[in-house]
Order: sequence, then structure tokens, then C-alpha cells
Amino acid sequence: MTEPLQMNRRAAIGLIAGSAAALAAPAVRAQNAVAINVHYSMPAIFKPAQDAVLEEFSRRFPNIRATYLNPTPTYEDGAQLVLRGAATGDLPDVSFQGLNRLRLFAERGIAVDLRPLLAREGDPAKLGYSPALLGLGFHGRMQAGLAFATSNPISYYNVDLFRRAGLDPARFPTNWDDAIAAARRIRALGDGIDGMFYRWPGDDWMFSALLYGHGGRMLNDQESDVAFNGPEGLAALTLLDRMVKETGMPNYAGTADLQAFAAGKLGMMFRTTAQVRGIADSVGSNFTLQTTVMPVIDAQKGRLPTGGAGAMIVAKDPAKQAAAWEFVKFATSAVGTSLMVRNTGYVPCNQFAIDDPQYLSEFYRANPLFQAATKQVHLMIPWYAFPGANSVRVTTVMVDHLARIAEQKATPEQVLADMATDVRRLIPRG
Repeated sequence: MTEPLQMNRRAAIGLIAGSAAALAAPAVRAQNAVAINVHYSMPAIFKPAQDAVLEEFSRRFPNIRATYLNPTPTYEDGAQLVLRGAATGDLPDVSFQGLNRLRLFAERGIAVDLRPLLAREGDPAKLGYSPALLGLGFHGRMQAGLAFATSNPISYYNVDLFRRAGLDPARFPTNWDDAIAAARRIRALGDGIDGMFYRWPGDDWMFSALLYGHGGRMLNDQESDVAFNGPEGLAALTLLDRMVKETGMPNYAGTADLQAFAAGKLGMMFRTTAQVRGIADSVGSNFTLQTTVMPVIDAQKGRLPTGGAGAMIVAKDPAKQAAAWEFVKFATSAVGTSLMVRNTGYVPCNQFAIDDPQYLSEFYRANPLFQAATKQVHLMIPWYAFPGANSVRVTTVMVDHLARIAEQKATPEQVLADMATDVRRLIPRG
């Protein structure tokens, strides 16, 4: 049986609202309500958190009518929605974008620079915004957004299958060689059971976890050429290739791995911590679920990418911009951050939510499944944002090439060379 998730959304709202009354922003004094539209992506992960934030925000700010637009399925879809809206003049007032896309909107002049708004508030630290938090949204010499949710990849595993395979679930593999060996033993149980799945289709994030884990990087210091085509990049692709060849790792599409895992047909799964709550809910009492840190690649140089979303203001109308700022400020406050964490699995962003025991300390003690990501915070570095107008296309190209390894249509050496050639064509020159 999984560890109990101790608090439903309404109970969490009540507790946080009561304990944080002193930090609550004052209600807007405008006589006429201001309406703003808010966009976010990945409702499968974010909907409970966004609903909780909107409910509490609406209670505190009755003169701001915030309405969610239809959410987009992925960060890439969300980026395209805003890019199309910029061309047609049909933009949301607030958009939650992948942290690696904020640079694109800063460079194109779509994102509102938040520095003047922050300056009016005084010291950002008094709002819980640490320099590290602000840095995740600082691009092109402007504060393009504020981090709403941050994540790193973690390990999910089926304790029951570990035991059946003769493995000690209290000693999860600490390196990839042992993880691959454990996956082979679990797959040998038969009955349609697979040993492992490493989630890399869809974006470059999980690939970057292996690249950074080897101490590599995406581009050189000048951002004039690729840097992932060195020994670290080859080692990352070779590891993916080994997972397929040595463990029979299936090429799951979409959320098929989540379904197989919840059904007890998958021993290990490597995904974002953002899905802890959703995965725990889907597993229910089917088996004992555990989470832990990622297997280590290079103990000295290895790092992990910081995934997640940042809140970006797009509204140019002064009244809507002021209302949008109140919404963003609340969503990224200690209260908003706490609601987000309880409803997802993401790592808290606001420093008050991290440091003050009234927010999350008891929650983490009661819900150990959520703790894995917090143990890897010291390894987190920014999710790389490719420069230039082709940043979204770069991700698509990389994903297409990575799929060739999953499908066993090319060797790691071929994929690395082709991927480097195609990405090199898409990044700015000089």
C-alpha cells in the first residue's frame, strides 16, 4: 500500500490560508472588477494545483476575475499557443511556460519585464524570492518570469516486484549498471512484466539529465556551437541504448508507461517528481510504491536539470497588468507554492515555504513519497534554454533523433552526429 497522502485540496487550502494570514496580500481596492485570462500547460499534472491556487486567489481578491483558458497538453504546445497569439493579437494575460521557454519570450519582447513590478514591492527577499529563484526566470537582461514549480527527475519503483525478483527494496540501485541488472531480473519474472522505463520521449529534459549526469552541457560558453557531441553526450546516448538492448525496455508512447506501472507491470520508472501525487493516486493499493533519488553517474561533476514552469505576464494594458501581477505574486507566494507542492510533487520555490515549518515540514514528514526530489536540490542546474527563434524546433529535432535509439534504428554514434549537425543549423551564428 502506498504512503497516505494526508490532506485533500480543500483541507490544505484551509490550513495554509489560516496559518499564513499575516502574509496574505490585501484585496484589490478597485471599484470595478478586472478580468484576466490565465494559461497553463500539462493539466494532467497541474490542474489540481492550479484549481487550488485559483480558488484561494479568488477568495482573497474578489475584484479580480481570473479565468483559466483551455490548458495545453505540453509545454511545447503552450509555447506555440503564445507565439501564435503574439502574431494574431490574441494573447492571455498570464501564461505559465516551461522554464526553458522564458528566454524565447524575453528575446521576442512578448514577456513583460517584472523588474519594475518587483522594485515597487521593495526587497524581493521579503516576498520569499531568493536570487536562485529569480535567476530561473532572468533572461535577456530582464525578469521574464517567476518560477512557479521546479522539479528534478526521480526514481519510482514497485516494492512488490523488487521482492519477487529477489531484490532488496530498501537498497535501490545507486548506479545505472545496478539499475540495468535489477531491471533484467524483474523482467525475468515473465507474465508481461517489464523491468524499467526511462522517460525521454517528448522533450530534451530527461536526455539532459543523463548528459548533465556525465558532466556535459548543451552548447559552448559562447552559445555558438553544440557541446553535447563530446564524450559526455555519447555516454548519455550509449546508456539509453543499453537500457533498450540489455533490459528489453519497451518504447512506451504517451502515458502508456504510467498505465503499465499502475497496473503492476513495470518495476522501475524514471520520471519527473512533479507526478508523485498522480502516480500515487493511480497506484492506490495495487502495490507498495516507493520513490528515491536518481542513480548517480558522476559523483563529482554530475548534475540534474531543473524542470518546471514559470509564471509570465503578457498583458500590456495597465489595469490588466496590475491584476496579472497580483495573480503571479500570489501563485508564487509561500501560500501558492504550498498549494502547488501538496497537489503535485514539485519542489517548493518560495523561500518562506521552504524555511518556515508552518507550510510544508509536517506535510513532508507525513508524505515521504514527496521527499526524493528535495534530496537532490543541491544537484539542480537550470533547464537549458536554447537561444534564438528556433528554440522550440531544436527540441523537436532532438526528440526525433532520440526516438531512433528507442526504436533501435541507429547507433548512439550516428544519432549523436546527426543530432549535432541538425541542432548546429538551428542555433544563431556568432
